[in-house]
Amino acid sequence: MAESMKVLCPTDGSHASEKGIDFAVNFANNFSNVEVIFLLITRIGTDPSDARYRGVQLMEAAEAQDDMELDSAAKRSKEMGLKNFKLAKIYARRNIAAAILDYAEKEGCDHIIMGSTGRTGVERILLGSVASEVVAKAHCPVTIIR
Repeated sequence: MAESMKVLCPTDGSHASEKGIDFAVNFANNFSNVEVIFLLITRIGTDPSDARYRGVQLMEAAEAQDDMELDSAAKRSKEMGLKNFKLAKIYARRNIAAAILDYAEKEGCDHIIMGSTGRTGVERILLGSVASEVVAKAHCPVTIIR
C-alpha cells in the first residue's frame, strides 16, 4: 500500500456510527498512509432564509448538535491514536445515501466504512436503508459495521 488512501466514514452520532468510527480508526491505524474523513450530513441548511421558517434557535441548536457529533468523532479518533483525519459537514435535504456517494466521489475516496443498525424485513421497507443504497451504488469498496 504505497499510495495514500482516503477512507470516508459517515457519522450521525448514533451507536451504529460510533462502531463505524472505531472500525475506521482501527483500519487506518494499521497503515501509515490512510486519511479518514468523518462526514456528517446535516438536514438543517445554513441559508439565512431558512431561519424565517425554522427559527433561529432551532438552527443554532442543530448547528451545536452537528458540532458535538463531529467533535465526538475527532475526540474518539485522537484517543485511539489516529493523527491523519479530517472532519466534514455537508447539507442534504432528503437522500442521505446520495449525499454520501457524491461526497465520496468528489473527494476521491478509496473506501467507505460506515455503521448500520442492520434493520431487516418490514422495518427496512418502511425506513429504507442508507447503508444498503451506499453498498449498491458506491464507486469504491464499502465496509458495513453492525
